Amino acid sequence: MKLQVLVAAVNEEAECLSERMNLETDAIIVNQCDHFAYQEYQHRGRSVKCFSMAERGVGLSRNTALLHADAEICLFSDEDIVFYPGYEELVLKAFRENPDADLITFNFKVDPRRTTYYNTEKGRIRWYNYGRYPTYAAAARTESLRRANVSFSLLFGGGARYSNGEDSLFFRDCLKKGLHLYAETAELGEEIYRESTWFKGYNEKFFFDRGVLYHYLYGRLAGLFALRFLYAHKKEMLQKIGLSDAYRFMKQGIREGKGQKGQE
Repeated sequence: MKLQVLVAAVNEEAECLSERMNLETDAIIVNQCDHFAYQEYQHRGRSVKCFSMAERGVGLSRNTALLHADAEICLFSDEDIVFYPGYEELVLKAFRENPDADLITFNFKVDPRRTTYYNTEKGRIRWYNYGRYPTYAAAARTESLRRANVSFSLLFGGGARYSNGEDSLFFRDCLKKGLHLYAETAELGEEIYRESTWFKGYNEKFFFDRGVLYHYLYGRLAGLFALRFLYAHKKEMLQKIGLSDAYRFMKQGIREGKGQKGQE
């Protein structure tokens, strides 16, 4: 098996980024910037292809990288990840040990402010826990994704109309198409903390965008899951906006999501 890292980046110098991320494998970098260009070079004896593009949206970047992927296993990543030496063998070993796995999530050391998951046990990822995982933690069999015809939403994520949620939609679509998702305990690297490009606090837009996302994730049950979400995170998220207002904003987002049917 061969591993290729698919990197979503913004305004980066491709060759500097390869070194900073400690890439030891083939890679495809999609760099959102102010111009269009293509370059290919060798880094530590491995091939790196960089597509520079002016269009915005992390979903678009990931789809572009996936379109050009030619290795059996692809590992999604972001520009702020630094890989530990030997990450390639850890990923390939996990797929050898799980021959039925289509996608496997791994651990990364992250700033406590961004911790949403850490795999302490190996096992299957199911409907009740898929929403915990970020895309940069996932490696997949490239052919499995193509046969299932899954890709990333262009409506959600940094640079898109709605601020985040492309990760959850992607994992949901993988499960809907019958792919086998696994969690692995190996730690592949660490995230270098940076200020979010989309998160500006728990404001009206945050709750509105979350409502749109919940329409796509939960359909008719979106309102109930919105209430569950707000109650579960009220101490953290409802300090400036009260529960009733936050729920109202989420309901507005849910209604807008219904109007976006067919555009996901």
